[in-house]
Parts: sequence; C-alpha cells; structure tokens
Amino acid sequence: MTETAPLRARAEIDLAALRANVRTLRAHAPGAAFMAVVKADAYGHGMVPCARAAIEAGATWVGTATPEEALALRAAGIQGRLMCWLWTPGGPWREGIEADLDMSVSGLWALREVAAAARQAGRPARVQLKADTGLGRNGCMPADWPELVSQALQAEAEGLVRVTGLWSHFACADEPGHPSIAAQLRLFREMVAAAEERGIRPEVRHIANSPGTLTLPETHFDLVRPGIAMYGISPSPEVGTPEDFGLRPVMRLSASLALVKHVPGGHGVSYGHHYVTPGETTLGLVPLGYGDGIPRHASGTGPVLVGGKWRTVAGRVAMDQFVVDLGGDEPAAGSEAVLFGPGDRGEPTAEDWAQAAGTIAYEIVTRIGSRVPRVYVNERAEEGDRLDD
Repeated sequence: MTETAPLRARAEIDLAALRANVRTLRAHAPGAAFMAVVKADAYGHGMVPCARAAIEAGATWVGTATPEEALALRAAGIQGRLMCWLWTPGGPWREGIEADLDMSVSGLWALREVAAAARQAGRPARVQLKADTGLGRNGCMPADWPELVSQALQAEAEGLVRVTGLWSHFACADEPGHPSIAAQLRLFREMVAAAEERGIRPEVRHIANSPGTLTLPETHFDLVRPGIAMYGISPSPEVGTPEDFGLRPVMRLSASLALVKHVPGGHGVSYGHHYVTPGETTLGLVPLGYGDGIPRHASGTGPVLVGGKWRTVAGRVAMDQFVVDLGGDEPAAGSEAVLFGPGDRGEPTAEDWAQAAGTIAYEIVTRIGSRVPRVYVNERAEEGDRLDD
C-alpha cells in the first residue's frame, strides 16, 4: 500500500532506510556475498517490497524460512538465488526444484525426499547441508554428518542433487564473548573440512547472522545472512544501538486517536480496572490491540507519543484498543499516536516496547498483524541509492 490517506493505523515502511542498512551491512562484510533474510513477511515489514529493495542495494541472495515463503517470492517475480531452510516431510520439494530454490537438508529423510523429487522433475535439486554446531535446533549432528555427506555425494553422482552450500547457525552470537561462539565456529570449520575432504565442493559456506555480520568478522566465510539488522534493529542492544551500528529502523507504527474524553478521578480504565485515574484527566483511545500484535504484556508500561509527549498504556491492552492517560491535554480525535519508530523525533522505539513487554525487538515488529496496513515510502531508489559496484 502506498496511499497516504488517514488510516485507523499504519506501519510505515521506509525502503530507503532498508537499502541504506543493506549497504552498511555489506560494508561490514565486504568479502562475502549478502543474503537478505525476509522470513516471516520480512520480520513484519512486507516480504516482497523488502526483498526487492534489498536486491537494489546489493543483496545477491534472498533467504526465507519456509518453502512456501520462497515460492511466493518467485511468484512475485523475485529472481536470483533464493534459499529456504525449514522443511517438513511431504514438503513441496518438486516445486522448489522447478523454482530453482536452494533447499536446506538437515537429515537423511530430507535428502531422500528431495532426491525422489529430483527424479520426478528430471533435473537436479540445489541443496545445502546444515550442520548443528551447537544451537540444538535444525541441522545434522556431528555424529550423523559423515553419513549425510556420503549420501549427498552419492545423490550428486546420480545427478539428483548439487550440494551448493554448507552452513550452520549461532546460538549466542548476540552475546559477545560467549564461549559457545568459539566452540560453534571451531566445530563448523571441522565439519566443513570433513565434508570437503570427502569431495563436497560448496559454492558458499555460511554461519554469520546479524550479530555475526556486525561483530564477528571471522565468521563471514563466503556469505552473511543478516535478518533483523537489515530492518534497522540492533541484534545486540547491550552492545550497541542501531545508531551505533550505523543502522536506521525501517518501521514506524502509528494510529489515529479514536476518542478523547474527560473523566473524573477514581475512574477505572479497561478490563480489570488495573488502572484507576488519580484525578480528573483526559483519556485517549488508541485503536490498536493484541489482535494487531500489540503485546498484552505491555499493559501499563507500553510507551506512546501523543502531542509531543510520552504517554503510557493505561490499564490492560485489549484485543482491538488501549487507552492512554493524556493528563488533561486535549488533542483532537484523529490526532496521531506514535507507538514506535526510529526514535529521532522523540518517539519510542521497538526496543522501548520490547523492554516494556519483557521481550526482544524482533518480536515487536514481527508480530504486527495484517489488520495494520503497510504503507511504503521511498519505494524508488534515487540516483546513488542503488547498487554502485
């Protein structure tokens, strides 16, 4: 959506900021290819527009979690290298092969299914073998790695697959100095070496996520995979703010006040009356709630900018709305309430909401629901705003 008419609520997505973030992140890893991770609808920002903007800024790969996400990108016309990694048995392997996806394989069941699909499709599948180096989620355990590599080589010899990559994922890269970082990196090097000694010839080896890209140059290998940092949110708030890393938040969430009214002191507000007005005041109704992704855990703590002043959610966040105590101020109905944005105009940030809700900023932006229109600004890259090398 690009129109600028008043809306109940809007998530404004600044694609110029996203392109600038991609260029900044690329500068942190100049020797590596760049994968723009747009899983979960680009962390709530809109998968297709963000993928296009990232490619304009120099991303040479695009990454998603699910194959359905990757296939939707292909259907929208996104070209180039496109990888997806969260597969379950019976997944759309043949469709992935025919769409030229790079598909992650973590175990023998997946290798067998993708090889069978390749036979049906009459063409080899591009696969990347994922190693569990210590995260304990997806990925092949070191003890099972030799067999997976052996079977992948056999499938290659039969013309059913092409192993395009070897990869893994960090558990604690956002905690600098955590002992697991060095341990995972060491094991990754060992598992890559073992695969290459057996005859695997990957195009790319990769393990660096956003914090790895920003703070661990020794992890960059052939490809980096920034996710949250691409959207201008720090993956390590205790290490640095977005500004410290040269990043700018891409999403600005706002709403139009639905009502402003005078109430007496002692007036209960929202379910359970967890907030009672301390005296005569004005209340503003913000037409957003947990049905839109506003965390209920931020009841009584979530910050909102109204009329140039920070307000706080008064009482519980409901499904469709919440209230702020305006302290006697009388903005007109329809006035803007800014929940979060870059923070340079006095508004709260997604990190402020994360602190208020006891979570991480990743969740704050990703959970904003489909009832909130995404309004894209700076869609066209200006001269000098495109890939320049």
